Amino acid sequence: MRRSLLGPDHEAFRESVRAFVDRTLKPHHDRFIEQRHIDREVWLEAGRQGLLGLEVPEEHGGGGAGDYRFNAVLGEELSKVSAAMSSCLGIHYDVVAPYLVDLCTEEQKRRWLPRFCSGELVTAIGMTEPSGGSDLAALRSTAVRRDGDWVLNGSKTFITNGFSADLVVVAARTSPEKKARGITLFAVETGMAGFERGRKLDKVGQPESDTAELFFTDVRVPDGNVIGEVDQGFVHMMQRLPQERLGSSIANLAHAGQILEETIAYVKERKAFGQAIGSFQHNKFLLAELVTKIDVTQAFVDRCTEAHTRGELTATDAAKAKYWSAEVQNDVLDACVQLHGGYGYMTEYRVARAWVDARVTKIWAGSNEIMKELIGRDLEL
Repeated sequence: MRRSLLGPDHEAFRESVRAFVDRTLKPHHDRFIEQRHIDREVWLEAGRQGLLGLEVPEEHGGGGAGDYRFNAVLGEELSKVSAAMSSCLGIHYDVVAPYLVDLCTEEQKRRWLPRFCSGELVTAIGMTEPSGGSDLAALRSTAVRRDGDWVLNGSKTFITNGFSADLVVVAARTSPEKKARGITLFAVETGMAGFERGRKLDKVGQPESDTAELFFTDVRVPDGNVIGEVDQGFVHMMQRLPQERLGSSIANLAHAGQILEETIAYVKERKAFGQAIGSFQHNKFLLAELVTKIDVTQAFVDRCTEAHTRGELTATDAAKAKYWSAEVQNDVLDACVQLHGGYGYMTEYRVARAWVDARVTKIWAGSNEIMKELIGRDLEL
């Protein structure tokens, strides 16, 4: 079924993204996996191609697209390379961008956004803590006023781009007595005394994504690095999490769809008992189920993308898209591994790498259990 979400401008943009992918990512992808990070030159080239500032106004160096569908196209094409590519770049252009564009002062925008768009300033977001997981209201990092600055203490973990980021948006508790209503967001920059990065985490999948622990020991953060309103950080995060979850949904689906397409080609060529394994009835029925799951889920995610482009996406629908797309992604990739047989368990095959890369999507951006909780609350249960 032809998708009605995108117009000619979006498809033209897709072609430019594919050119970037073919020229800058695919030839070096194995090296990125081996070295466990993406070269800074990738960021700079993405900046030169105008891919990092889609939501940033032109006066601050961005494209000022004003249309989330361009974000969606970029996320789809990066996900077809690997889940980590869309995760690393997506944290920057899709997750952090709204915080800087919507909440920063004009002085802050002038200071950060031009380099954000050029790829000279790589960003991350520090929400998750060792003891908190998906419970953002329970974070323990603190920031207290002292001699005209904020003094930040605490730690974060599982931070995508954490090892290489030049600026991290950090959530910390500023008014403990207010609980969730006493959290503030801070821009912590490389070089601030007391800001240290821990080990680069050794993950099951997505090795090319540098994921790190972050530690803050008496980090002095000036008022000029407060993002948004003091004590309104939790509200700021809740308002922007639907976009993060929609971006995850788009990436989940494109990632699984690409590997499924490659698997269909594989089962047409792979022979067993004198015939292509795709012609066996079980495999044929299985593939029919998988492509249907992808297509039906795509229809819902496209509707969510349309709603978000109009500013109408609800937190509940974003939760549905994130939860369901992650389930479908993992079901599809598990079946693709099975269809590859023993080769599907070999890391030199893309299907094996995609399978392990995808497992985290049921955990990050709010675990699927939390997504169900949000959906259940909307049912007044």
